[in-house]
Amino acid sequence: MTELLTTKLAEHKADLLAEIKEIHTRYEAKLDSVLTIVDDHKRRISSLELSANATSADLMGIQATLGALSAENAKLKAKVVDLEGRSRRSNIRIIGTDVLPSPPELDRAHRTLAAKPGPTGRARPVLVCFHNFQTRERVDYPPEVMEQRTPYRVVMKRLYDMGLRPALWFPAKLSVVLEDGTRKFLPSVKEAMDFADSRGRRELMDN
Repeated sequence: MTELLTTKLAEHKADLLAEIKEIHTRYEAKLDSVLTIVDDHKRRISSLELSANATSADLMGIQATLGALSAENAKLKAKVVDLEGRSRRSNIRIIGTDVLPSPPELDRAHRTLAAKPGPTGRARPVLVCFHNFQTRERVDYPPEVMEQRTPYRVVMKRLYDMGLRPALWFPAKLSVVLEDGTRKFLPSVKEAMDFADSRGRRELMDN
């Protein structure tokens, strides 16, 4: 009887060990599969991180290039405006001679080479060369220059009313001739306004 029980226990133990080994083998295979998937995901994530870093570096390079191009474009635009204003300092193209309130001093003037229009046609343009470019500047400016000069109108009127002699240099640089004959430059509208306010307070104190 004892021998039979020992045999049965040995068989049961062997079965349990075989089952445990089979379960262990199955889970080990599953674990290997999971680890393989994890390693694959790690490689993909690393690849994505490298790609993201490269893309970020490319974007930073593009932004830097765009910034440099924008700054260069602004410089070129300023040069074009300056050259346009300087090239047109003495010459102007007029459509209709009634645009001038009084006859200015001219070096030459002639109509463009075009067929004479009929009674209802548009007048031929007149090319005019002013004797003084200052006269030309009072007649016409490029739009970009006018945009810079317009804000100075109010402060220039104030300075005129104070008995000073303000002048707006091309393209938009204000100067004032003081009572002693010296010239003072005011590089911005704000500085011009501050100067006018200071002069106004001084005049009030003197009075």
